[in-house]
Amino acid sequence: MKHNSNFYTETARTWLLDRGVTIDEIAELVFYLQKKYYEGLTHELCVEHVEAVLRKREVQNAIITGIQLDRLAEKNLLDSPLQEIIDRDEGLYGVDEIIALSIVNVYGSIGFTNYGYIDKKKPGVLQRLNDKNNGCHTFLDDIVGAIAAAASSRLAHSAENTE
Repeated sequence: MKHNSNFYTETARTWLLDRGVTIDEIAELVFYLQKKYYEGLTHELCVEHVEAVLRKREVQNAIITGIQLDRLAEKNLLDSPLQEIIDRDEGLYGVDEIIALSIVNVYGSIGFTNYGYIDKKKPGVLQRLNDKNNGCHTFLDDIVGAIAAAASSRLAHSAENTE
């Protein structure tokens, strides 16, 4: 079944919202990452860059894949040992970060730095997603951080007129 790009964009956005993640929350992460580097930065500009990142097919694919795996894990529909690995969000698993890095990779090396920083600090929505009492977000927390990092990188590139 062939779908147009709007289908993937809307599916990714809807699935994020279904998991409790808003565009505004991701934009807040972008603001957190870029406020000291971008004079006059506004929330609206951060939203604009998040929206642009969400229009990329690679990003949509990562969102859809990660959220689907989190959903399956919540329903205990994965085989062992994968079920337990994702339930625990094991530190040595790393596949969740690899999917997130596919998002970051779209906007170059500055995104990797932003992603590593925000993944360690876990501000805002990332702290909520990382709380194991609110469902399985093994993939989603990394994906949301990666979207913010990619949007921050895109913002930096546009400020330097390289986008």
